[in-house]
Amino acid sequence: MTERHQPGALPADPNADPAGALDDVVLEEELAADAAATAPSARRGGARLLTLGIASTGLLTFLFFSIASHALGDSEAGREQYGEISRMWAILFTAMCVFYRPVEQLLSRTIAVARARGEAHPPLREPLLIQAGFAALLVVAAFAAKGPLEDQIGSDSLFYLLVGAGLAYAASYFARGFVAGHEWFALYGGLVLFESVARILFPIAALVGITTGQVAVACGILAAPLASLLVVPWAIRAATRSMAAAPATVRAPATSGPASGGLRAGGSFAVAVALIQLGEQTVVNAGVLLTDDALAAGLIFSALLVTRAPLQLFQAVQTTLLPHFAGLVATGSPQEIAQVMRKAVGLIVAFAALVAVGLLLLGGFVMPLLFDGQEPPVGGLAIVAAGMGAHLVAGTLNQAALARGHAWAAAACWMGAGAFLVAWMLAAPIDDALLCAEVGYATSAALLALLLSGIYRRPSDAATPASA
Repeated sequence: MTERHQPGALPADPNADPAGALDDVVLEEELAADAAATAPSARRGGARLLTLGIASTGLLTFLFFSIASHALGDSEAGREQYGEISRMWAILFTAMCVFYRPVEQLLSRTIAVARARGEAHPPLREPLLIQAGFAALLVVAAFAAKGPLEDQIGSDSLFYLLVGAGLAYAASYFARGFVAGHEWFALYGGLVLFESVARILFPIAALVGITTGQVAVACGILAAPLASLLVVPWAIRAATRSMAAAPATVRAPATSGPASGGLRAGGSFAVAVALIQLGEQTVVNAGVLLTDDALAAGLIFSALLVTRAPLQLFQAVQTTLLPHFAGLVATGSPQEIAQVMRKAVGLIVAFAALVAVGLLLLGGFVMPLLFDGQEPPVGGLAIVAAGMGAHLVAGTLNQAALARGHAWAAAACWMGAGAFLVAWMLAAPIDDALLCAEVGYATSAALLALLLSGIYRRPSDAATPASA
């Protein structure tokens, strides 16, 4: 009777029945084929959970500001405090995206390419050093600009909440990049959802009378990343154990070159993505930050939440696109990128049209209910929805640019669009501050999508994940 061996093991006896060894090879191939067939469905399931988690996060972020608006009240003082919290969030979100999102994407891309090439231990040292450097730079910059920041957000207490949240998000975004690179998309969605749930509890507590005041509401912005960091180590350990217990998936043959280009190349990629994030946050936040009146800033922020919630939802798609595109580039499958791109752009156009129609029909009724009497005109909201569609198309084109080695060219596009919006807001060609911000946002987003479409038509320059 033939003795069975573990798949891939050599027979103990050189004279053993060769048919047994042949059976082992067949069994190994069958297991590998099963794993390869199972992996895409598992990724699709994780991507669906990621989409659900980030969709919920976008809704909860929207509700955080809606509830905060009601908790702080409809008085002039309450509306001013709401405007200051809006500015605090805009500054923090800009800092997170500029300083931390680049390392998340660098880490995600590095791990994805290493996995596509069959490397067991993706390099983490370079992204970790870059993230630590960015966190230190953020703290130094915050204290150097302490006076102007306090003028924007209104108090010393909010300043320290801002700095604390900035440090906590350094670790949170690093964990997101690690999780995304391994394609643990369900875990990624769960982490960001956990953050949003923790954040929204604070304005709810103020609304029902458990706490009171602006600082009590703003504490949720710091509590969110701290809460997620409590579960990140446990969640990553659990996912790692699950991956170790699962059958190995079939990888494409390794291409030449390491998965990481070293600290210099990784730093170049991270700086380019930092400029991309700076440009993007300028496009989203210039209307709020360049308005002198806190009441007008709060109204503009509420109107642009129409685009913030879908942009957060689309992070689910972007989170899956970069490692997927990077793997396709590493294994030589550019035609699949074009297929994904066509499908994504079609869905974005349909979604933006649906949002615009919904705002025209319901915006005048819903917005005053959500934001305690604030009533941005629905025509301007529909313009914002059109800009949101262009912004999402640009984001999709940007992920392909990063995967194909065009990070610096993409950065030039984003910075150009941001500079255009800053010039627009300073020139103020429209007297109404709200309408000026809405039209400026939509125009800069359309310009951005046009510029990035030109980058997309270039051939790939990506030799390593850190190439810029």
